Amino acid sequence: MTGNGQRPEPEDEAPGADRDTNRAAGIADRVQGNWVDTHAPADMQPYLRLSRADRPIGTWLLLLPCWWGLLLGALAEPELRGWLTAWIFVACALGAFLMRGAGCTWNDITDRDIDGQVDRTRNRPLAAGHVTVREAAIWMGIQALAAFFILLTFNAAAIALGVLALLPVAIYPFAKRFTWWPQAFLGIAFNWGALLAWTAQTGSLALPAVFLYLAGISWTLFYDTIYAHQDREDDALIGVKSTARLFGDNTANWLRGFLVASVLLMSLAIIFALAPLAEPLVMSLALAGAWAFGAHLNWQLGKLDIDDGALCHRLFLSNRDAGLIVVLIFAVSLLV
Repeated sequence: MTGNGQRPEPEDEAPGADRDTNRAAGIADRVQGNWVDTHAPADMQPYLRLSRADRPIGTWLLLLPCWWGLLLGALAEPELRGWLTAWIFVACALGAFLMRGAGCTWNDITDRDIDGQVDRTRNRPLAAGHVTVREAAIWMGIQALAAFFILLTFNAAAIALGVLALLPVAIYPFAKRFTWWPQAFLGIAFNWGALLAWTAQTGSLALPAVFLYLAGISWTLFYDTIYAHQDREDDALIGVKSTARLFGDNTANWLRGFLVASVLLMSLAIIFALAPLAEPLVMSLALAGAWAFGAHLNWQLGKLDIDDGALCHRLFLSNRDAGLIVVLIFAVSLLV
C-alpha cells in the first residue's frame, strides 16, 4: 500500500529507550500509544515495526475476507458447523497477523531503496538502517514458518491454497514497477483468505467463494486507491505507478464502479451459497450485510477529497468497520 504523510522531523541521537522513542515518532501511520511503543521489549521493537504491528489496519484488511469466507461457508453448509468453525475463526486471526507481518517484511526488503525517497516510509526500519536485510529476512522466515504450522491444521485443499497464496504475495511488491494497477495485485493477495477459509470450512473450493474473492479484490481497489492518493506526488517524482496516479481527478467515478462491483459480487456469492437452503430470512439478512457494506463505501465516497491526505488516511482506516459489518451480519445470520 502507498500513502503520503507530512515529513517527520529528523531523529535526535538519544541513547537507549529515548532513541527507540524517537525512531517510533518518525514513523508515519502508527497508532499513538500502540503496544509496540509502550510494552514491547526495545530489542524487538524494530522487528515488530517491520511487521507493522504498530499499525493493525493491514491485519484487519487481510483477516476480514477470511472471516467472510468462513462464515459464508458455515451458512452454506449448516451440518459442518462446530468446533472446527471456531478454530478456523481463531486460526485465521493468528495467520493474518503472521502473514501480514511476513508480507510487510518482504515488501520492505524489496522496497528499501524506494522507501528512503518517500516521506511516509523513509523511517521504516530497513530504510532507516535500524535492521539489516539479513535480519529482516530471518524475521520474515520465522513469521512465515509459524503461519505454515497453523495452516497445517486445515484440510489438504486449504493447505494447497495457502501454499499457492505465496505467489501473489511474492509478486505484489514489484507490481508498482511494471503496472499502473498494483492495487489489483494487492487485492489478489489480500483477499486470498476468502478462498482459503471457505475451503477450510467446507472441504472444497466452490463458486460462491470465487465471487466473494472477486468482491474483495474490488473492495481493495476501492480502499487502496484512496490510500494511494496520499503518496501521489512522491510516487510521480520517483516513477512509482498506482491507480491513484492513473485515475487522477476521475478517481471518484472509478471508485463508484469498484463499489458497485463489490456489492454485486458479494450478493452473487451469497445467492449462490444460500439459495439451495431455501431459507428466505437467512438469505435476506445476509444480503443486507452486503448492502450495508456498500452503504459504508458510499459514505466514504461522499466524504472523499483526494487532495486531503489526512482525510484519505482516515477514510482508508474506516474500511475495517466496513468489513466488520459483513462479519457481524453473517454471524447473526448463523443464529437465525
